[in-house]
Amino acid sequence: MPKQISVVSSVKDTYKDEFVSNQLVEAQINPSLSPKMRNELINVLYTYNNAFCSDNEPIGAIKGHEVDITLNIDRPYPPVLRRPAYPASHRAREALEKHIQELIQLGVLRKVGHNEEVEVTTPGIIALNNDKSRMVGDFRALNTYTVPDRYPVPRIQETLTQLSKAKIITHCAIYEYPRMPFGIKNAPSHYQRMRNTIFPTEFSEGWLIIYIDDIIIYSDSWSLNLERLARVLHKVAEVNMKISLKKCNIGFEELKPLGHVVSGLSLGIDENKVAAVLLRPIPQNKKEMMSFLGFSSYYRQHLKDLEILAKSLYRICDQQTVFEMTQERIKAYEKIKKALTEEHLLLMTD
Repeated sequence: MPKQISVVSSVKDTYKDEFVSNQLVEAQINPSLSPKMRNELINVLYTYNNAFCSDNEPIGAIKGHEVDITLNIDRPYPPVLRRPAYPASHRAREALEKHIQELIQLGVLRKVGHNEEVEVTTPGIIALNNDKSRMVGDFRALNTYTVPDRYPVPRIQETLTQLSKAKIITHCAIYEYPRMPFGIKNAPSHYQRMRNTIFPTEFSEGWLIIYIDDIIIYSDSWSLNLERLARVLHKVAEVNMKISLKKCNIGFEELKPLGHVVSGLSLGIDENKVAAVLLRPIPQNKKEMMSFLGFSSYYRQHLKDLEILAKSLYRICDQQTVFEMTQERIKAYEKIKKALTEEHLLLMTD
């Protein structure tokens, strides 16, 4: 029997009010919930409030999970794995230093001592966007020599089909500044393995979906959804994982995960994901065409005769073929774009 988790709390104090007004306000909660249901939900979320990011603890440090990166080479490592820093503007250097100091304070980075031997170095890059910046690592060379981790990541179609019996859905995107940075070759496999290890019972009971850094909890009743939410939050807090309330959608009958619109009855295309692609001009080269075809293929189950429509477009992406958008190909391209805008709901099977 799974461990029973308390989901009811009558505590009303200053801390709870602060949690509701300062943190919970960031979450997307179904506005159609009754006052009673909303209060029950707040009690659960407050009981396990240490499962969420806060100003004092913006990231987690998951207990009991360490990752080794295995390289497919013998020492000494090739020069490509000892990359110096890239040239950067004064503004970029200032932003980089700020990010580094923040990560040092959070315990994510530490400064290497002068006498320590370093075998692999990867440059840090600053992406600037108006008054915002973010730090990313250039791991291309490291990924080339990394031994692949074959741990399976769930197939998206199977993941979405699991929601056929869902009436109440709660979705939380896990937010943690990765000690293993995004961009590392095996990061998805490590994330998936870690989360499957943390929630084995919940997976076996068939009501929890985890796709890398997304958690979906579903049920056919409100009370059951609260109980399951409490169980997940209990384990999240137990291993010191952190969830971003900004990315939580709680108590809805319809959800938009992985570029789709999902309810217990049907599966459709998320119009917001399609809109940006529809605004693009006709592809001017093979790279742009492959990007469009890859996007369309992601929704192939909704698009009738996609393989036939896209046949001529795939042909001009061949290495030996000259890229030329003939009238026939433009017509095929426009037909696929039109098909993406049409409503193609798939009914969920029971």
